[in-house]
Amino acid sequence: MSGKTILIVEDNEIQREGLAIVLRKAGYDVLPSEEAGDAIATLNRIVAPDLIILDMMMPTPATDGWRFMEERKKYPALYAVPVLIMTAMDAASREWAESLGARGLLRKPAETET
Repeated sequence: MSGKTILIVEDNEIQREGLAIVLRKAGYDVLPSEEAGDAIATLNRIVAPDLIILDMMMPTPATDGWRFMEERKKYPALYAVPVLIMTAMDAASREWAESLGARGLLRKPAETET
């Protein structure tokens, strides 16, 4: 087991749980969260994870990935955690993700080796 923890912020339950299953099988501990506000609240109660996988598009602006990226700046321990943005937005690029403070970009739907 890796002993590393990954926070998944994804509003789509099927995608969130599917990614969590893959990551758990790979030996990671997973913290699933369905929206940014809930993720911030969770992070205020626990030790920061090793990585955050963040969906940008969520039902309301108050709970989306842009909000999460802004809110995390208020918490030094959280701000140090690397973020990978996961999105289906066609216009998204690695440069765009990095301009928001993320370390990289994952395309949706996520694919795994079989």
